[in-house]
Amino acid sequence: MNIKEIQNLIKFVAKSGATEVKLEMNDVKITIRTGDGHGKGETTIIQQVPNMGMPQQPVAQLPVESTPVSTEATSVEEDSKYITVKSPIIGTFYRKSSPDLPSFVEVGDTIKDGDVLCIIEAMKLFNEIESEVSGKIVKVLVDDASPVEFDQPLFLVDPS
Repeated sequence: MNIKEIQNLIKFVAKSGATEVKLEMNDVKITIRTGDGHGKGETTIIQQVPNMGMPQQPVAQLPVESTPVSTEATSVEEDSKYITVKSPIIGTFYRKSSPDLPSFVEVGDTIKDGDVLCIIEAMKLFNEIESEVSGKIVKVLVDDASPVEFDQPLFLVDPS
């Protein structure tokens, strides 16, 4: 795995909202941690390459700056009047049931209780995620075909 692939992996993990990802391949072990739960926006990667007869030691440790916390606080205040639809399971988020079909919902669409908002694939099972609220889609918070975690925000809905 070269440095460019590692940098792309860091960006992908930071964008996905995951707090920690561990990846092990033949002779490479990578752990990526984003933030520390105290508002710091830092991503750390540690790559270890085991050698026969030598103790393992970190090969690279790269801190990566992410967005400042102040912009997040501002957006939280603006978004407080909206209802957040969160992921009920871990899996891969899909906005449509097939690549050639339109998305279930778009920004500006009016939804009601029971409408399908998206699909989350978990262990080769495709789970339709239905709305539990009525309102208007204000924002889609996850990119199509992105991994999502349990309780990760997916959509913002204006209930008025």
